[in-house]
Amino acid sequence: MHHFEYRHNELHAEDIPVRQLAAEYGTPLYVYSSATLTHHFQAFDSAFGTPHLTCYSVKACSNIAILRLLGALGAGVDIVSGGELHRALKAGIAAERIVYSGVGKKREEIRQALQAGILMFNVESMQELESINAVAREMETVARISIRINPDVDPKTHPYISTGLKKNKFGLDLIQARAAYRRASELDCIEPVGIDCHIGSQLTSLAPFLEALDRVLLFCSSLRDEGIQLRYLDLGGGLGIPYNEEDPPHPAEYGNALTERLHGTDITLILEPGRVIAGNAGILVTKVIYTKETPGKNFVIVDAAMNDLVRPSLYQSYHRIAEVSPQGRKSRAVDVVGPICESGDFLAQDRAFPEVRQEELLVLFSAGAYGFSMSSQYNSRPRAAEVLVCGNTSTLIRRRETYDDLTALEENA
Repeated sequence: MHHFEYRHNELHAEDIPVRQLAAEYGTPLYVYSSATLTHHFQAFDSAFGTPHLTCYSVKACSNIAILRLLGALGAGVDIVSGGELHRALKAGIAAERIVYSGVGKKREEIRQALQAGILMFNVESMQELESINAVAREMETVARISIRINPDVDPKTHPYISTGLKKNKFGLDLIQARAAYRRASELDCIEPVGIDCHIGSQLTSLAPFLEALDRVLLFCSSLRDEGIQLRYLDLGGGLGIPYNEEDPPHPAEYGNALTERLHGTDITLILEPGRVIAGNAGILVTKVIYTKETPGKNFVIVDAAMNDLVRPSLYQSYHRIAEVSPQGRKSRAVDVVGPICESGDFLAQDRAFPEVRQEELLVLFSAGAYGFSMSSQYNSRPRAAEVLVCGNTSTLIRRRETYDDLTALEENA
């Protein structure tokens, strides 16, 4: 489904020309398609022929309007901080559809999650297990937990988004995890109900998922022999999307493979998709400020920067860039860069791109996931506005920050 497409040589977001959105809301501008978000969630959620709960990964794109849209479609959420818990509850996500991941949950965050009544914590260390038990005891309640295991499976993705190898900070290896389950079974205020495994992000092959799942199922079987019965298997997220020439599995292929592996079990599957729901549901619109030629390079300087979209600088990630209104000019190799005072501030390097002029609008595709949610105010740059499009209607879901916003929290500002 393509809800960002060219009509009469003008890029549209659903039924609205992107040029019109840029004129109304300014640039840089994040634009999301509600139709794409809906289609992606429903395609993913319907792919599994086994009992399951699809918990959208809030960190991918955390705007409350988007959480509210997905919640209305039946999504739960996967959170990794107290702030994300606050967002999810404010968006109306039912607490019993919230799973709490992350290696560094503070006691106050644990307390807030227990007060809300979340489905379960994904526990990543023995000390965390003891902390959750202590907080639950203080509150005179019982905390439902799963243990995140690290299966030492290579997801063959960027090292910064690989999470299932021995050298990564996430989870416990199988020996440690067994000890954690035994300890959890002894604790008065802990109920072990599940097992968690997330091996990385932007995976383009099913093989790592299935290898990890086989190891998890074998481990679950050995726990059952010890009398530890688990109801939930959280396989995390990680399914990739096409940014350039990647060919990741379709959610239906992924769903069929997992359903086949889980046939005959009585376990409920939990999935934590983020990128595959939001990635291609968002674009970043930017305006050309200057073009610049040097003896060694051609630069296109735009008003979006690494503080708006850090993925190219941080991960060397590829985002397709195009003109909002193509002019048919000849191409040449350019670096598309922002105004940030860093040599690492680029959106593309050595990219064949048509000659463009000042004030022309460009668009970066596949910017819906880890775009605005990773943005910052570096160089004291106000963060971009966010707009959600539905058919021929646009809604400002986050206003552009002002200079006053930059200093609002500073003492004596």
